[in-house]
Amino acid sequence: MAGRKKLDIDGLVYSTNPDFTFDTEDTDDGLTPLPAKQDLRISLDRMKGNKMVTRIWNFRGREEDLEALGRRLKQFCGCGGSVKEMEILLQGDFREKIKAELTRLGYRYKQAGG
Repeated sequence: MAGRKKLDIDGLVYSTNPDFTFDTEDTDDGLTPLPAKQDLRISLDRMKGNKMVTRIWNFRGREEDLEALGRRLKQFCGCGGSVKEMEILLQGDFREKIKAELTRLGYRYKQAGG
């Protein structure tokens, strides 16, 4: 099914309204929401070799904007990392620094996990 869009009907199964029409028009205009409209999640994960990784996910928007945010956070923390599968991975425990920088940039976030 590559190239086909899945029709998201939000749980609608049947309507008894004879005038009902389901709007299939795509409302996403391809733009990234403002930082205040984002709701990011931050967690600390343990990877192979007992290495700690700060993970930021739940970003909505274009992948280019996520990569720019990831680059900015890596530079701010002075660490390595990557951006893949709509997640930012930073090598090390930088949760507190990330929270301060995201607040300064205007992003909303929640800490997930322990």
